[in-house]
Amino acid sequence: MSTNTPVVYIVDDDEAVRTSLAWLLNSVNIQTECFDGPQAFLKSYDATKPSCLILDVRMPEVSGFQLQETLNELGAAIPIIFVSGHGDIPMSVRALQNGAIDFFEKPYHSQMILERIQRTLKSVIDNQQARLRRQQLHTRLKFLTAREREIMEKVILGASSKVIARELNISTKTVDVHRASIKEKLGCQSTASLVRDVLLDAGPHFLRAA
Repeated sequence: MSTNTPVVYIVDDDEAVRTSLAWLLNSVNIQTECFDGPQAFLKSYDATKPSCLILDVRMPEVSGFQLQETLNELGAAIPIIFVSGHGDIPMSVRALQNGAIDFFEKPYHSQMILERIQRTLKSVIDNQQARLRRQQLHTRLKFLTAREREIMEKVILGASSKVIARELNISTKTVDVHRASIKEKLGCQSTASLVRDVLLDAGPHFLRAA
């Protein structure tokens, strides 16, 4: 399995539940890994994979809530969907307050949980791709010269080459040369993509940190 292939971890002490949910997800080409308890899951959990966790509440030895607390302490950014055959409002409130994204009572509607899992995985993948773009852009920003960073900040603020040239007391042609160099180093095709990538994806703090 590729590191970037999404995986759904299923942690439930009921083998029938694990098997049926894994079959449902596999039928739509979603990779699954099943565990009969939290300890077995923690031994195999790979934080580098885009994933989500389907977690039973009541299990022998270690409960789903205890596993959730452990993952929170580890800083694991894995979305958790709780399932329980004995769910109630206080239980679901506790799960959601501690960071779970949803809570299903057994027996749950197969299509509803499938759609919830699919939306969750899409969000996880989108967030991972955004983080990768930010990391790549942050690395590229370090290759800009001081003058290029100065000009880029003004470009992002909407200043034209003529205005930048006047403010920096250099020629417009020199500004345009720097702008072309900035786009090449950052892998941007246009001023619009430069603004989007730097300001929206990386954030203005990266200009100061670069």
